[in-house]
Amino acid sequence: MAKSHVSTSINGEPVEYLCDPGDTLLDVLRNELQLTGTKEGCGSGDCGACSVTLNGRLVCSCLVLGVEAEGAEVGTIEGVGANDKLHVIQEKFLEHAALQCGVCTPGLIVSTKALLEENPNPTEEEARYYLAGNLCRCTGYDKIIRAVMDAAETMREGA
Repeated sequence: MAKSHVSTSINGEPVEYLCDPGDTLLDVLRNELQLTGTKEGCGSGDCGACSVTLNGRLVCSCLVLGVEAEGAEVGTIEGVGANDKLHVIQEKFLEHAALQCGVCTPGLIVSTKALLEENPNPTEEEARYYLAGNLCRCTGYDKIIRAVMDAAETMREGA
């Protein structure tokens, strides 16, 4: 089968790659582009570990084909912080100890960023609902939600 040429933008940078028609975006990110921050948890779209944004929409990269990124803007965990500085969301996850093994953390941070871009002032219920597609086996979610709510408040205050 012939490989497909894809021109896209990842974290604001133009990127080109070749992929097989059946390669997932997750496979391309990790194996072709060495962007290994995005994790594979289940491979079936049930855990959210591989969450990225595609044209501003939160998606599970294990369910998107690499060729579907043609002409799109992809956002990964590598694009959340800037110039060796953590994003406030990342800082709050650390501050609230909202991570343990780390498999779910990149997907949760990307999902939180998408949530707060869409709704800068979510209620706890809205945050829990939005992040329901991200499974964590370690933390119990309370620390995650506290980190999300604190990040939302800090971002609203302009810090």
